[in-house]
Amino acid sequence: MKRAAFVSTLLTLFCLLCFPLSSEAVALPSGFPSEALAQRKERFLFRMEIPLSIGAETLVRLPSGEIFHGGKVLALPGSSKWPAYTASRWARPGTVAATAVNAIHLLLSVEEERGRTISLLPGETFAPAAGEGNAVVIDVPAGKGFFGAWAPTVGSAVTIMARDGSLRPLNAQTPPLPGERLIVDVVERPGPYMVEIDNRPGGDVLAWIDGYGARKIASVVRPLGGVGRFGGSQFQSPSRLRANHTGVVCISTSPRGDVGGFQILPLLHAHSPEMKSAWELTQWLIVEPVDDGDLVGTAPLFSDYLVPGPAEDESLWDLWSTYGRRSLVLCRLDDGPWRKLPVLVGRDDGALKAVTRLKIYFPWTSEPGK
Repeated sequence: MKRAAFVSTLLTLFCLLCFPLSSEAVALPSGFPSEALAQRKERFLFRMEIPLSIGAETLVRLPSGEIFHGGKVLALPGSSKWPAYTASRWARPGTVAATAVNAIHLLLSVEEERGRTISLLPGETFAPAAGEGNAVVIDVPAGKGFFGAWAPTVGSAVTIMARDGSLRPLNAQTPPLPGERLIVDVVERPGPYMVEIDNRPGGDVLAWIDGYGARKIASVVRPLGGVGRFGGSQFQSPSRLRANHTGVVCISTSPRGDVGGFQILPLLHAHSPEMKSAWELTQWLIVEPVDDGDLVGTAPLFSDYLVPGPAEDESLWDLWSTYGRRSLVLCRLDDGPWRKLPVLVGRDDGALKAVTRLKIYFPWTSEPGK
């Protein structure tokens, strides 16, 4: 048994060092200085490793060789979910389609314009978007581990490690099998440090990029006015990211244990059948592209950057990563000073009518200026 474990470790380390990360270009909205950012290098942060064996320990491996444990596997998927939630079709097959405090969804394929997914779930809760029997359940609280400090970004590459150590892409033709491992490689891409939103019809959505100033990436179609009962917000702190996928940014306004928050939607997803309420209620802020393109599945809001980040009692590999790998949201009420969002619970259609501007600060993991 010791020899087998040693060989498995060697194979894993070899793959970690030698397996090339995806360098596929990130979809960017008009106005985003992609040429300038392309000259900046992305940084490999860590690898998530999920053994498909009941009782096996999930791992996080750093480039330094340091290993963190992510909780034991409690259940395996018996199948994949199709059709999955609507926005999954805007992700790339073989990548993370959604990251949240209560679920991670992985896209296998897009069939008849609907995604096919499997999911990772924390042991203490259930995410309806995952569906029954379509998830790896991990013995870790919601909002922590892979659903907190070690959450992957939307668009992170997912591969399958076979028993012999070989790797293949995640897809519907060769789905993962018991005894294999799911591998998720998480990188930090150069991009904005903040997105600022003028919360009024026609208001600018600006991406602030170090060295380049502000770039308009979208406009507000329907401003934010209230909060609602978004599931999963009970596992996140106020003014923090609850979930991100190719069609939504979900922000918590409630303390842990209570439900409350709001969402930012791209215009195309706001026209999806299940999002009709976004045009009638006030808990959704709808944004449109500045040209004829689509915002769904594009950086910086709907791919590649935002994560829930560490819970208050979680630590990453150093002080800067622990402090910085969080998505923080601030607001101005009636053009007053910048502050955290009001702490709000449940549904209140007028609770945020006074919000005139919003800022979403993006995660970072290294000391500023270095």
